[in-house]
Amino acid sequence: MQKKLQNLIKKIIFLLFQDRQKTEFVRKAIHILSILLPIGYRYVFQNNKKITILIYLCFLVIAMTIELLRLQNKTFKKFFFLIFGVILRKHEIHNFTGASYLLVSCIVCIAFLPPDLAFVSLAFVSLGDTFAALIGMNFGKRKLLNSPKSFEGILACFTSTFLFGICFINPIIAFFGAVTASIAEVINIPIDDNVKIPVMSGIIMCMVWILV
Repeated sequence: MQKKLQNLIKKIIFLLFQDRQKTEFVRKAIHILSILLPIGYRYVFQNNKKITILIYLCFLVIAMTIELLRLQNKTFKKFFFLIFGVILRKHEIHNFTGASYLLVSCIVCIAFLPPDLAFVSLAFVSLGDTFAALIGMNFGKRKLLNSPKSFEGILACFTSTFLFGICFINPIIAFFGAVTASIAEVINIPIDDNVKIPVMSGIIMCMVWILV
């Protein structure tokens, strides 16, 4: 009975993710939902740093528990990979997933940035990373140097983050934040995008905010 259930799940997953584009689309559809974290901070918890950090810290503890079980417990690892393995990136197989890194970024940005900048910088990673991947994969023809990233994808990252930013903060601050988010998206350093994009853009926007 257990084997039949496992085979059924495998067949369903294969039908859903039988090609790379479909897999990436589903991955980014899940990723875009991460915008609920900054939305929750701004509209549900009314920019209350203490309450939001406490709740997101609980989420992080749960996420880290799942991560450690996945990495160390063979039975749980098989179950996890049966369900989510197909949408994991290669570097996430033997390491923490982007979800855990994103929760860390949320806590850091909310703790140290002004509320509006924390909200915008965290939304940048949801929007910018998603649009960069989807546009780059489907329309990207001009590759940036030796990078797999494309000019079209980076332009999509900048456009989506800038247009979102100007709805909530000073356009000058939003511009520098969007530029930084786009640079963070393309630079090849061993830091997860869910950390690079919000933290780097948040720091730059905070510096510009002080000046303007």
